[in-house]
Amino acid sequence: MVQMKPYMALLLVELSYAGMALLSKAAVTDGISPSVFVVYRQALASLALAPFAFFIESNEISPLSYYLLGKIFLLGLIGPSLSLNLYLVGINYTTATFAAAIPNTLPATTFVLAALLRMESVSIRHIYGIAKVLGSVVSFSGALVFALVKGPSLPILHWHATTAHSSEKHPSLEEWIKGAFIMISANTFCSLWLVLQGIIFQQYPAKIRLTTLQCFFSWIQSAIWAAVAERHNPSAWKLGWNIDLLSVAYCGVVVNGITYLLQVWAIEKKGPVFAALFTPVALIVTALFSTFFFKETLFWGSVGGAVLLVVGLYSVLWGKNKEAKTVTNDEQNPGTDAELQKSHENTTIKSASQLELAS
Repeated sequence: MVQMKPYMALLLVELSYAGMALLSKAAVTDGISPSVFVVYRQALASLALAPFAFFIESNEISPLSYYLLGKIFLLGLIGPSLSLNLYLVGINYTTATFAAAIPNTLPATTFVLAALLRMESVSIRHIYGIAKVLGSVVSFSGALVFALVKGPSLPILHWHATTAHSSEKHPSLEEWIKGAFIMISANTFCSLWLVLQGIIFQQYPAKIRLTTLQCFFSWIQSAIWAAVAERHNPSAWKLGWNIDLLSVAYCGVVVNGITYLLQVWAIEKKGPVFAALFTPVALIVTALFSTFFFKETLFWGSVGGAVLLVVGLYSVLWGKNKEAKTVTNDEQNPGTDAELQKSHENTTIKSASQLELAS
């Protein structure tokens, strides 16, 4: 049972992210304003994480200057604020399944951005370099196939497509494409946030405090944006005892609070690559539940896109893991190419370890 704890923890993490996609879709479909949703979610997340930041990291000595605080403020704007707002706008035009599929491209997108910023090595002379490049291409291709290609519906779920309630609202092709590109934009901001967060972690290593500060700043930023966006609709701020309140509480407390701590614990036990390998679980669970709760029809195009997403994900992760082992062996064996070793020291392996934190 002790050996199984990391496995069970990561399964719970992925199930919680599947629940986030399903509940977020339900709340937005029910009519809650995406900007208001983010405000309430980040408020609850700040309150949920604050006790852990105070007690768990009470012994952490992490000086916080005004300059560093400004960096964290911008980090919160790029990550939680922009990515979450775009995520909720995009999910209104697409499906919960697509929302759960897109995070599988995070390692590939993060790798490309880190390479463009010269924070990640790109070497096609080594097998791991080829795996990262090809994995990124396959991952992006999978996202496009998932978004743009449908084809026939799955025979096993064809009965559901014929018996679905006619009153259920399904996105049109134009809405779907619009939502897909909004979701991909949210994913790109999220990847940029991961890259920049890896830099800030080196300056401020108190992870829970850093996350709490980002949630707090995102709360303020999102509140200003929501106040402007909903200035003619005061009723948008009202939460009843319905799916809206449940979704906000779940995303703020469970996902940003409990799930975060479970994931950090599992990563410390088994490593970042091992944790990222469980990512497709959320996609599978979300797809199954969406067919029943949202009357979503699964198409062969979506299945093909999902397969490409997962293959690309594992290719990038394998390349990162192989690269890390190669760097470790080079450091343990003197006489290796010093220049090659130095180039690898700046790789952002932490990006993969924070794959799910962006959600």
